[in-house]
Amino acid sequence: MDDVVNPMDLEGVAPDVPCDRYSEEGWSKASVYVPREMEFTIYVNHEELVTILCSPTKLNCLVVGFLYTEGIITHLGDVASMRVCKDDALADVMLSKKDFSLPTRRILTSGCGGGASFRPQGEKVASPLKINPADILTLMKKFQGEMGLYRLSGGIHASALADSRNILVLAEDIGRHNTFDKILGECLLRKMETKDRLLLSTGRVSSEMLLKAAKMQIPIVVSHTSPTERAILYARELGVTLIGYARAKRMLVYTHPERLIDSGRKANEVMKSGKGA
Repeated sequence: MDDVVNPMDLEGVAPDVPCDRYSEEGWSKASVYVPREMEFTIYVNHEELVTILCSPTKLNCLVVGFLYTEGIITHLGDVASMRVCKDDALADVMLSKKDFSLPTRRILTSGCGGGASFRPQGEKVASPLKINPADILTLMKKFQGEMGLYRLSGGIHASALADSRNILVLAEDIGRHNTFDKILGECLLRKMETKDRLLLSTGRVSSEMLLKAAKMQIPIVVSHTSPTERAILYARELGVTLIGYARAKRMLVYTHPERLIDSGRKANEVMKSGKGA
């Protein structure tokens, strides 16, 4: 809380919220930061597509990323125009294809921010990426040090796109799945490649998040906590290395351990022990 506050982070929190604090010294008055939450509606070709509960940051990235991961757009050229209005809590998107029709099958996601998904199928991921497990743990430590919103208020999820050495893009939100969409949207807007990168997350990796990562052609997904059983099944089928409980000096590798190589364990040994599953 004593760190210098990034003005951009202040958009995602409400300051000076009064509360009564209890500790072993007794009761005291306090004021704290808490996460902001908004209902944000996306309209496509003047039709309401979805309302997402989210943090009011990087909303343009959220819109573009959501449309891409749900298969509504395949590249930025599909978007003829986009107006994002935070005050009205909406985005108005016009597509270059005028014959767009709203998806009819909607799946409620498990994310704590609430949301919906229209695209249950996944995409296979093929990648030559190999990385030392120690480098993943170092990345997770760097990642946790860059979470500005979380440091201010807590109660926030974060995800990051990384290469083998550095954090490239970071997004924070009250919804875990929203952070993936914000990362993809920012990468599309900045013309950054997601293929052959790592995706790091503070939260549980659910099946819809794994499908979003596969859509981004991410070969390695790393979480501070656990994936769900279905996420593990999808990761095994789609060729994604899924890692959980990556903290301190240890991690659990649920699928495709052959991408994790160090001096004590060569690729052929990993394949024999884990059989690439």
